[in-house]
Amino acid sequence: MTKDQFLTKLEASLKRLPSDERQDIVQDFEEHFTIGLAEGKTEEEISVSLGSPQQIAKDLVATYHVERVEATASTANIFRAVWAVIGLGFFNLVIVLGPFIALVALIIAGWIVAGAFIVSPLLVILNTVMYPEIFQFFDLFFSIGLTGLGLFIAIGMYFATRAVTSGFIRYLKFNVRVVKGGMKDA
Repeated sequence: MTKDQFLTKLEASLKRLPSDERQDIVQDFEEHFTIGLAEGKTEEEISVSLGSPQQIAKDLVATYHVERVEATASTANIFRAVWAVIGLGFFNLVIVLGPFIALVALIIAGWIVAGAFIVSPLLVILNTVMYPEIFQFFDLFFSIGLTGLGLFIAIGMYFATRAVTSGFIRYLKFNVRVVKGGMKDA
């Protein structure tokens, strides 16, 4: 593969990155070709030594999204990073997506429990308005107790969500390092 073919494939595979980022990467690979040609190598030898432009692009896109989620851990950035890391290979579909779904399900369940406990007095009052003959003070006091427990759960879920997000970002970075260079860098 010639230099132009390699760089065209690389740039086409990097289309999900911002144009300035894409240009920097293409310039770096142009320098690889310039240095290789100065050392007496052919363009084909250089492109073979660099590897597949599509795989290089997948690695760079995954790295970009993982670094971006480190800077700003928004939900959208986390999902982009997860999908980029999954795109590195079929193996990652199981290794990344499985734990991600499990953790998201646990976090959502915790927030739902906290929310349900917090609004329980409102449900008791609504029930009393609709069916006043079945009102019991025990239900009201129990729901107030659940509200306090719900507030504690919500506080715990806030910190658990932050910890899980941070831990999963580290896990994504570890996974990218393993896929890129094997266990030597991990």
